[in-house]
Amino acid sequence: MWKILREEVFMKNSNRKGYQIDDAELQKIQEIQKELIAEVDRICKKCGIHYNMVGVTMLGAIRHGDYIPWDDDADIGFLRREYEKFRKACKTELDTDRFYMQDLRDTEGYRWGYGKLRRKNTEFVRLNQEFMPYEQGISIDLMPFDNVPDCLPLRKAHFMLCFIIRKLLWSEVGAKSEENRWIKIIYRIMSLVPFSVIVGMYNQLIEINQHKKTELVRILTFPTPKAVYGYKREWYTKLRRYQFGNMKLPGAKDYDAYLKVKYGDYMKMPPTDKRKVHEISRLSLGREMW
Repeated sequence: MWKILREEVFMKNSNRKGYQIDDAELQKIQEIQKELIAEVDRICKKCGIHYNMVGVTMLGAIRHGDYIPWDDDADIGFLRREYEKFRKACKTELDTDRFYMQDLRDTEGYRWGYGKLRRKNTEFVRLNQEFMPYEQGISIDLMPFDNVPDCLPLRKAHFMLCFIIRKLLWSEVGAKSEENRWIKIIYRIMSLVPFSVIVGMYNQLIEINQHKKTELVRILTFPTPKAVYGYKREWYTKLRRYQFGNMKLPGAKDYDAYLKVKYGDYMKMPPTDKRKVHEISRLSLGREMW
């Protein structure tokens, strides 16, 4: 049953309900996200903060030299210490006329274990998340990578704790959106756990291995590929810059090893029906679009 607890996605031109993003809108979303990435890069250069492209953004840089053509998302990674430096720097360095940052500790009602940098005067509202009590502008994900225990039994326990906390954070959405009746009931029960308790569990999990350099790191509240407990630390410390559109952004020097773990045969283009975009209910690209 747990295997099918997962966030929803939809296919462009599918029959599922939701706002269908057209090609012109997708291009504009990507342009706005590049503004957000450029702001991250600017702040990090000024403040001496290390970050790197991860996930689909790293894949896009290697396979396309830019965005994956159908992608509406961008992922930026930081080791935990660097993430906290960036979060602090945003309080004084961020161009608040154009952007705002959201984080579990700073944004009321925010239920994700990673941050988001968003563009003001835009909307990108995920389907079934309309009730969330915070602004949902077009965004990029800011992913903090935390230590994973080196001992295999502890890794397995850590993996399960990550899963439980992720589902507790997701439960408020799952209780409203899950179609399977029994899983919906589980989410409703989980959603009764006080948010302060969930945050306390999350903070404790961060601290468990924070004072030593472990072999592996991971985003605590984001799923990993099957049988993967985490990613090599060196993929976030040994970096070089790669072309990404009109920018050069840092990514793993050994990108081949990273992308093989993350995606398998990463240079193979997926079939058309597997090219995913997020399911949304509202989109606003800002006044300049019109």
